[in-house]
Amino acid sequence: MTNYIDNDNYKHSHKYEEIKETFDDFINENSNYLEEIGEELHHECFNADYYIIGRYKATQWLGDQVFNIIDIIATYEKDNFGEVTTDFKEPERVVNMYVYILGEYIVQDYQDQLETV
Repeated sequence: MTNYIDNDNYKHSHKYEEIKETFDDFINENSNYLEEIGEELHHECFNADYYIIGRYKATQWLGDQVFNIIDIIATYEKDNFGEVTTDFKEPERVVNMYVYILGEYIVQDYQDQLETV
């Protein structure tokens, strides 16, 4: 995984605990279907629905970290898609893409823990 977020400190990233809690809730609510979800776990949890809806709510959620988050998204998209595609004028899209990216780390941690069991 490329370092869009510092691998040593990603658990200290903006709203990490909140996003991790969303993932934990998803796992608990879908525990009977995890085998069926399989490789689509990240997609189902972090891309199948919006994390935040509403410009005001998204703007508040981003807070003073908005420019750091935009930098993370821009780096991620350039590395993965060759161009930046997120519309940074839309706070909802910024939040949802950031959650998607941080979700990759959360899912990887989860899968790593399963492998050690």
